[in-house]
Amino acid sequence: MVSLTFYGGINEIGGNKILLEDGELRLFLDFGFPYKRHKEFYEEYLKPRGGAGLLDPLSIGLIPPLEGLYRADLEPPSLWQQFRQAPYYRKLDCVDGVLLSHAHLDHSGNIAFLREDIPVYSTMTTAFIAKAVQDSGKADFDQQVSYFDYKQPGRPAGWKQDALLTTDTKQQRQFCINDADVANLSDDARIFWHKPPGRRPLISCSLLGHSSCSLPLRSFPVDHSIPGACAWGIETSSGWVIYSGDLRLHGRQGDRTREFMEEAGKLHPRALVLEGTNVKRTENVYEDEVYKNGLKAIKDATGLVIADFPPRDVYRLLTFLDIAREMGRKLAILPKDAYLLKTMRLLEPEVPDIAHEDSLVIYQDTIASKSPNMWVQNLCKEYGSKMVLAEDVRSAQDKFILCFSFWDINELPSIRPGQGSLYVFSSSEPHDEEQEIDFRRLHRWIKYFGLKGVGLPIEVGDKWEIPEAGRGLHASGHACGPDLLEVALSIKPEILIPVHSEEPEFYSEHLGSSEIEVILPDVGGTITI
Repeated sequence: MVSLTFYGGINEIGGNKILLEDGELRLFLDFGFPYKRHKEFYEEYLKPRGGAGLLDPLSIGLIPPLEGLYRADLEPPSLWQQFRQAPYYRKLDCVDGVLLSHAHLDHSGNIAFLREDIPVYSTMTTAFIAKAVQDSGKADFDQQVSYFDYKQPGRPAGWKQDALLTTDTKQQRQFCINDADVANLSDDARIFWHKPPGRRPLISCSLLGHSSCSLPLRSFPVDHSIPGACAWGIETSSGWVIYSGDLRLHGRQGDRTREFMEEAGKLHPRALVLEGTNVKRTENVYEDEVYKNGLKAIKDATGLVIADFPPRDVYRLLTFLDIAREMGRKLAILPKDAYLLKTMRLLEPEVPDIAHEDSLVIYQDTIASKSPNMWVQNLCKEYGSKMVLAEDVRSAQDKFILCFSFWDINELPSIRPGQGSLYVFSSSEPHDEEQEIDFRRLHRWIKYFGLKGVGLPIEVGDKWEIPEAGRGLHASGHACGPDLLEVALSIKPEILIPVHSEEPEFYSEHLGSSEIEVILPDVGGTITI
């Protein structure tokens, strides 16, 4: 008998945590960071206490009370005595692995809490992106996916209880690669994988190949807004169970998703666990449309152009690089983007080489340039002639497209955009109250510095909408409703289980006349198939 228990991703977008059990086999389908619930309790300056280990995320319900699943170094004394009567509590000593669909934190972030002996199955690109993002960021203890700060009990003077204190040791997680031959990795790629992010040592784990495990798995490349995304198939005693992860049909590699649909359909699956982020959208904007509309918006700009698009969306970065080439401008990316591009090039030679791409430069933050982190120092050494500062952009504004988001907007006082400057918004509308507040701030920045906004959502009553003239500048990472129905009807599972959606009833409403049985999961609930 096969069961699926849903600890996250139910009536919310992201935070997927799905436990599949078949006899002695136990696998998690993703183990993501639950942004929606996290924002209900925390914000930038109010966060779970790292020194409290698992106590805070368990108390707030950010992770399920599954004793035996988590790192022992995050367990304060007598922790589980507090949670053995909690809803969904269970002792779970043996887990065979996590099937990670892609490197977005809403699918991967809470892997940070899991025992270090639980392997993570992923594509090579996903593993490398997870490390690159952590190397170049400031991952809190609850989002350390690739490696983590090992903690040990310590009792500072004057404290009445034990605290969990970070040591100087970083421990890398065991990744098992399902789509590439680990033995064929280049020397540079191996060096990257085992290289510590800073001066502190990294206890590294060699990558294992998928063939080294005996689990009944298949992975399928799919298109999403981050490279390396895949869907998973698990052959169980009840038949194949397919997990879509996040996908789309309208991106640069939409053919991958169609191939997945065809191959998964051949398996005649018992169940399909399918995402539903954009079920209410009736159509898509394609990435080539973003190029055409972006080129049209930018061609008459006489000053600086700022392009705002989602982080780690390499495909969008390449779209704006094509626009920069066409316009005779230089695309100025941030060091984090450069680090990611450099990492991806270790695996995919077709990714542009920053050193030899004439239309690509790296913008260095004005304040960070005074005392850069080690990884930024290494970028500067490697790409010294490619580094530009605020004064370089300020003195030749018509020569640059600057890749900024709202979180980089405080560079504008150093750049001082001139007349004819443009802010091109190539991302999605706000999804919650906190993002709405940020958008109001962004509008004030743009107005204050005299930039013309294109594609920027505006408030219309109680909604945020992109004006008609500015539409078509963002291609979502998720399939629209009609495309998701096409995915379901093409694969033809006996059972469809919606996740990663705020409107899962869409599938019941639209597949009622088909032979597919739609079962809506509950948080903490189990579906037996």
